[in-house]
Amino acid sequence: MSAKRIFIKGNEAIAQGALDAGCRCYFGYPITPQNDIPEKLSSAMPAIGGEFVQAESEVASANMLLGAAACGVRAMTTSSSPGVSLMQEAISYMAGSELPGVIVNMNRGGPGLGDIGSSQGDYFQSVKGGGHGDYRTLVLAPASCQECYDLTFEAFDLAFKYRNPVLILGDAIVGQMKEPVAPRAPLPIDPEAGADWKLTGRGERAPRILKSLFLDDGALAGQNLHLQQKYQSMQAEVRYEAFETADAELIVVAFGSIGRIAKSTVRTLRAQGLSVGLFRPITLFPFPEAELRALAAQGKRFLTIEHNLGQMVDDVRLAVRGIADSDFFGFLPGNMPTPEDFDAPIRAAVKGA
Repeated sequence: MSAKRIFIKGNEAIAQGALDAGCRCYFGYPITPQNDIPEKLSSAMPAIGGEFVQAESEVASANMLLGAAACGVRAMTTSSSPGVSLMQEAISYMAGSELPGVIVNMNRGGPGLGDIGSSQGDYFQSVKGGGHGDYRTLVLAPASCQECYDLTFEAFDLAFKYRNPVLILGDAIVGQMKEPVAPRAPLPIDPEAGADWKLTGRGERAPRILKSLFLDDGALAGQNLHLQQKYQSMQAEVRYEAFETADAELIVVAFGSIGRIAKSTVRTLRAQGLSVGLFRPITLFPFPEAELRALAAQGKRFLTIEHNLGQMVDDVRLAVRGIADSDFFGFLPGNMPTPEDFDAPIRAAVKGA
């Protein structure tokens, strides 16, 4: 990291992380609460010789991302909840065609148009595929402006490592907060990266075909088997934060901004003598199920806290099934949570059996 820190919003940290990671094409369409990202990139991207396009719609921006990815360009699109819903067909096509790209969703309240406040209601859409067919995206969930920068920086390498879309799932809290961020040295990009598959104009080489349509007998089954093996190999990328879990009787499981808020509550309750800890998944896919299961095997109990009506809790319960279970507290989208809001549900879970 650089010794110099910059004071920026989470959205701006994502934009800077993309620039420093070698992103040279951005396609997007305005929607709150992520508009700081295209606003910053509208001037910063052309200034370094990249391309910035405000597309006519989210559908168009996602398909532009697909086209740039097919040429091996480091490219990104960003939006918020309903806009990302419109992108799902193109994301499925990218996964089926094994194309690398970065998609950012600064989650807002729903369903429908909802509001422009924070929510974690897009968890299912993000980690279960979202569009049609059997596919997965790598999903990263930042909880700070520094993580917004770092995870965006790393998302491009992960996208090209696995030739797969990577989704960054934030929300209005982490996108709009402002904190010091330590940037990294800009990444030198190898123009020959992906030279064995990207479309560059045929010339004298053998033809290359990037597609998601497999009509020959058994071809689609073979492609799905290949993709499933790739998704299983992504388990090597599992990331999480474990805070005071070693001696805790109750583990609070929360991701993103809610994990950060819950950490403050856990810290306060531990100071009051309660045996609680925090487990914050940073990769939502691949999900850190083995690590949660290991905690369950130690006799820990669990409380999942989310800013929705209950989504990640399903994955927590699957991870610890046969050993333990998880209570759930859902803070309703449309309201802004504070550490005090989590005090009572955590105390209740500590007293539970």
